[in-house]
Amino acid sequence: MPDPSTKPYLMRAIYDWCVDSGYTPYLSVTVDAATRVPMEYVKDGQIVLNIGPIAVERFKLGNDLIEFSARFNGTGRDISIPIGVVSAIYARENGQGLSFEVTASDAAPSAPSADSGEGADKDNPPGPPRPTGKPSLRRVK
Repeated sequence: MPDPSTKPYLMRAIYDWCVDSGYTPYLSVTVDAATRVPMEYVKDGQIVLNIGPIAVERFKLGNDLIEFSARFNGTGRDISIPIGVVSAIYARENGQGLSFEVTASDAAPSAPSADSGEGADKDNPPGPPRPTGKPSLRRVK
């Protein structure tokens, strides 16, 4: 049996640090077929989300999935993000946090989400997959 990933544990640590320090935690996500986000806010296969306690409800950062409810342009939406497609978690105010490699096996090609009712943009396919490897620590600005 393989060891569990350290990624969700590191993400929880950065989230707690942000909240405890009075910073706003943000997620950068590579959108794939399993990611449920409002597709109208996705640009180049990526979306950045404010996951601060004031911005979201019913926030749950599990070992495999991040789930919460948030408002987009006044409309409540349920969000579901696989841990594997999170490319960064950081504080908006100072850019400090962690970035992660998202491999091709973590992020499948973009597809319509259940919330969007729209298809993927065929004229602008997502870029090539990022290099594989273990999560790396670096300052995000």
